[in-house]
Amino acid sequence: MAAHFGRRLRKGAATTAVAAAAVAALSASQAPGATGDDHGRQATAGASAPVPDPTGDDATGNSPYYTDLPPLNSPNPSPSPSAGTPVAQGAAEAGIPATVLDAYKKAEAELRASKPGCNLPWQLLAAIGKVESGQARGGEVDASGTTLRPILGPVLDGNGFALIKDTDHGAYDGNAQYDQAVGPMQFIPSTWAWAGRDGNGDGKKDPNNIYDAALAAGHYLCRGDRDLSQAADLHGAILGYNNSQDYLNTVLSWMEYYSKGTYSVPDGTGTAPGHRSDDGTPRTTPSAPAEPADPHQGKPGSKDQGGDPSPSPTPSKPGGGQDGGDPAPRPPGTPDPTTPTPTDTVDHLENAGTATAELTATAGDAFTGTISTRAETKAGAAVAKVRIRFTISGDTDATFTGGEDVATVATDSKGVAKAPTLQAGEKTGDFKVTATVVGRSLKGVDYQATVTERPADTLTATTNSDTPLTCTPGGAFADQVQLKATYKGAVADKVAATATLIKSATDATENDKGPYFKDATTGKAVRTLTGLKTDAKGLLTLPKLYADDTTGTFLLRVTTPGGGTLTVQLTVAADGTATASPSPSPSASAGS
Repeated sequence: MAAHFGRRLRKGAATTAVAAAAVAALSASQAPGATGDDHGRQATAGASAPVPDPTGDDATGNSPYYTDLPPLNSPNPSPSPSAGTPVAQGAAEAGIPATVLDAYKKAEAELRASKPGCNLPWQLLAAIGKVESGQARGGEVDASGTTLRPILGPVLDGNGFALIKDTDHGAYDGNAQYDQAVGPMQFIPSTWAWAGRDGNGDGKKDPNNIYDAALAAGHYLCRGDRDLSQAADLHGAILGYNNSQDYLNTVLSWMEYYSKGTYSVPDGTGTAPGHRSDDGTPRTTPSAPAEPADPHQGKPGSKDQGGDPSPSPTPSKPGGGQDGGDPAPRPPGTPDPTTPTPTDTVDHLENAGTATAELTATAGDAFTGTISTRAETKAGAAVAKVRIRFTISGDTDATFTGGEDVATVATDSKGVAKAPTLQAGEKTGDFKVTATVVGRSLKGVDYQATVTERPADTLTATTNSDTPLTCTPGGAFADQVQLKATYKGAVADKVAATATLIKSATDATENDKGPYFKDATTGKAVRTLTGLKTDAKGLLTLPKLYADDTTGTFLLRVTTPGGGTLTVQLTVAADGTATASPSPSPSASAGS
């Protein structure tokens, strides 16, 4: 149903503290006399209600969800429980199917490594999995984590739900006319296209696989600079998954419940919830394990996915009932599927003022330029509330902020969508960002971007000892040449360097005699080295130098992007007094 979040879990007490505070507010909201408007929160000067992610990149299309709440009695009666404390086996609602639980914990571990600042707790994934699919229908998954039967949300045809026309040609949901949320974490296809992950290492990104879906949900929640140990970020992430205060309260309630203790149960034996947000039934907690229920069965515009493992790709008729007869009633405020949507009115996309010169950045830096695209009608009028997908392509490791190579942003009132900030990786060269309209086959707009090499404008020779480099003809220099790179006075790390034994100060072509390096693989003599890089302190130590039988003075030149140049003078003498030193003499010639 809904999937939007952002960052990762700080451990133990911090996780429990945030959830506890949230549930304290929730409990107040459920007390007699509490109103639905303030949701039980105490009025605080300057405080504002949490808001969802503004990108328009909904995970589930705000589909219905399970509304069952956990028992009022904690599975661990201790007033200060430790996160993860085992609970009594009698607390059936605390049991999570083994494979599903394993998927949540592995997703948390991966996010802990890749996005440690997010502080994503697995209990949040478990809470969302509970309300979205009842933990994959009580753990109805195979050994690899793939659901035994499809879990599909309602047809998003605007008939009581959001109107999202097909974006995947039915590849994920079997519906080539409208989209449907898919899998145990209920991603809509257009979001899965960029958020999908391979969580079980089988080389596929399958929304029907709990390992893939849980990892995708974790990255989805951890977008941008969210820190889920902070209540505001946590609430915003959950509301982004499904923009409903009741949904937020329900997820927080289960998150707190799981943080006080849980245990694994065999796959297929989990306790399934039985109440949906669209069926008008009160929120209750089942007193005993029930037959796994599907929150999408019997919904307007949807099929019962509980029995047939092959979902029907045929959606209900727009605005019509299940039997094609009288139109099904449409709640007030929902769009009429026969009326053109803003997306339908878009004729073309235009560059909204982004200059190519703005899209250049040094490796490792953020781009200062912003990619902006404007959606227009045939007459050139702006079209608001249209989802624009920005996709990075080419041989690059550049990403958008948050580490994604795809981002979806809704156009504003001026029809303009601005892509998230681009972050250059370490690969240099050109790449492309393409803007397209989600749900349409219109021609996209391409933006060319360039990542340049890290620069160094000064190279300085350093010495590791007071003993000069020495060797005889046919021997090896005792020490290695080391240098330090700086740029505008600051340490220049990860700067590429080229070292060449040159013919003379005025002829920088490669010498064919004198000192040389050895190829690391073949051992053959080489007199030009590329692919060298300074370390975090700006230091670079060159490989060991050797001398052939030619005596004389030779030059080694090291260069870097940005103009850094260092020339080292090498002298090979039969008496063994060969030395290596910075060469101040531009007239020195190799082999003299």
